[in-house]
Parts: sequence; structure tokens; C-alpha cells
Amino acid sequence: MPENSTPRHVFLTRGAGFLALWLGLMGPAMKDLPVGVVAAAAAVWTSTVLWPARGSLSFPGVLRFLVRFLPQSVAAGIDVARRAFAPVPSLQPGFVTYRTALPAGMARQACCAVMSLQPGKLPVAAEADGTLHIHCLDLREPVAEQLAADEAAFCETLQDGGRNG
Repeated sequence: MPENSTPRHVFLTRGAGFLALWLGLMGPAMKDLPVGVVAAAAAVWTSTVLWPARGSLSFPGVLRFLVRFLPQSVAAGIDVARRAFAPVPSLQPGFVTYRTALPAGMARQACCAVMSLQPGKLPVAAEADGTLHIHCLDLREPVAEQLAADEAAFCETLQDGGRNG
């Protein structure tokens, strides 16, 4: 098998996962199944282009990340809502620079995408040297420390710890 081809088990695993997602979202109606199979096939093709088979995830790392991310996201969302609806919002917006250890590539981009899901912090630019420019709602918060913890948790989701980009 050539080095740049994707192993068959990757297609099958991803296909089963995307089809299961389709069935979970749309329900197991037989009339919708052909569309679900086509959508799953398109998702598999897209995922193999965007996330090659060598980009393996650590299942325990993903679980630990979700246990950390979901409550943190809810708490941050409540904090943003509290600030937004306060008579005098307690905000000190601005930009923070953060130097990531992740090399340029898919892992860094995925980490930035995950960071953007957290209310109150938004990566807006990335330099070639690993410097990220993050817009945050309150510069009084320990944003750099939070970003370091987020990055460390994200790296645990990757089999190689994100060392290969």
C-alpha cells in the first residue's frame, strides 16, 4: 500500500461514525438512509483530506478533554451572559498574545478552532513562529494561563501530543 493512501479501516470506521451521527440526528427512517449514506461518504472523503489517517486521536484524552471542556464552556457562557446583561458591564476587552508549542499545521488550527468555542476568548491571528493573537473580553482574567491549560488539554487528545502539526 503506498504511503500516501488511506488504510481501509480508516474509511470504514469514519464511515460508520458519520452514518451513526446521521442516524442520531435524522432518525433511522429507511427513506432517508440513501441520503445518509451519501452524506457519510462525503464526510469520510472530506475528513480524510482535512484530517489524514496519521492524525490519530487518543480516546481517553478526548474523554478527559470533554469532561474539562463542557463544564468550562457552560461556566464561561454564563459569565459572558452575566457581563452582557449587567447594568454596567464589567469588561476590559483587548488582545493577548500567546506563544503556542504546537507546530504550524492541522493540530494548531484545530486547537485554535477549539479555543474559539470558549466564550470570551477568540483567536484572531497566528504568526509563523507560533504566536497567537487572542481577543478576550476581560484582560484582568488570567487568559494566558487559561490558554496554556486549554492547549495542554487539547494536546492530550492527540496520540502524538500535537508534536507533528
